[in-house]
Amino acid sequence: MESAPHQDEEISAPGLRKIIHVDMDAFFASVEQRDDPSLRGLPVAVGGSRERGVVAAASYEARKFGVRSAQPSVVAARLCPALIFKPPRFEAYRKVSQQIRAIFREYTPLVEPLAMDEAYLDVTQDIKGIGSATRIAELIRARIKAETGLTASAGVSYNKFLAKIASDQNKPDGLCVIRPGEGADFVAALPVRRFHGVGPRGAEKMAALGIETGADLRAHDIAFLREHFGSLADYLYRAARAIDLRAVKPNRPRKSLGGERTFDRDISTGPGLRQVLEGIIEMVWQDIEKAKAQGRTVTLKLRLSDFSIRTHARTLDRFVEGRGEFAGIARELLDDLLPLPLAVRLMGLTLSGFEAAEAPPPVEGGGQMVLF
Repeated sequence: MESAPHQDEEISAPGLRKIIHVDMDAFFASVEQRDDPSLRGLPVAVGGSRERGVVAAASYEARKFGVRSAQPSVVAARLCPALIFKPPRFEAYRKVSQQIRAIFREYTPLVEPLAMDEAYLDVTQDIKGIGSATRIAELIRARIKAETGLTASAGVSYNKFLAKIASDQNKPDGLCVIRPGEGADFVAALPVRRFHGVGPRGAEKMAALGIETGADLRAHDIAFLREHFGSLADYLYRAARAIDLRAVKPNRPRKSLGGERTFDRDISTGPGLRQVLEGIIEMVWQDIEKAKAQGRTVTLKLRLSDFSIRTHARTLDRFVEGRGEFAGIARELLDDLLPLPLAVRLMGLTLSGFEAAEAPPPVEGGGQMVLF
């Protein structure tokens, strides 16, 4: 939105939280451009190759040509012939992520990482006594730029849903503040595609029902939403009214370790889904290794274009032994579900069944893999 408010305009009504959502800009690609100055200003894709694979992340220069995450590399190369493909360097990204987390914790202990490149912060009572969530967001963004050479966007509001939407409003390198009293009107004007969890196919389905904005969504009752959107209905009902009572939870107890990806474009082919699965296996296994986790159950989750969910799991009578077995089980789970009746908009993979061993601690970068 427009310029940030002064402190006396800040979110300060009794009982309201002060939430910041920080989201790094084109994180993987930006790290590659930072570490290799010859790539700066050029279209860069992380993951895949010109002949095969899937784009994991794209620089803003590449996005201008229509290059997107989860896109087949051959399509990306066709859209942008000058596209430069770089293999992912997860350890480099994790190192930067740890630097960023350390900055967050100088302002509040209430930090909830969603992925390596984004997190919620509750600064209702900040460590430094600054008092203004907007000012804290400005300071954090400046610190990130100074210490890592990368830019971050931030959203500031009184709940998590609005803060996350706000962080995407003025990307890249932007700040958006949604104050109390503004949330419902802000959401009403949004295209439904901006709601987290609503992809292109979901937006198409909504358009067919006459739902194109938050205001259109708010006009329907919960029974209508449940009929057409199943398990997402309650979320959509609350989101259309800018309601989100979730607290920032820095120490969520883990019963599983995993991650999921929502695709920019739905994927309908077996080869395309298998390629995406390989990237998820790699990311999840790195978190498993870092947490020294041991589990017995591997679960694959797919959300189809009609919002229905398919899950398939396998439980062993012992702990999964190493990356090879974990990856093999994941591939078999996907093969068991193929072919699917509809395209897939989200894929997730988890390891669980820690009950006979000490549950692993939270891992930096765990949770939803929305960084792609």
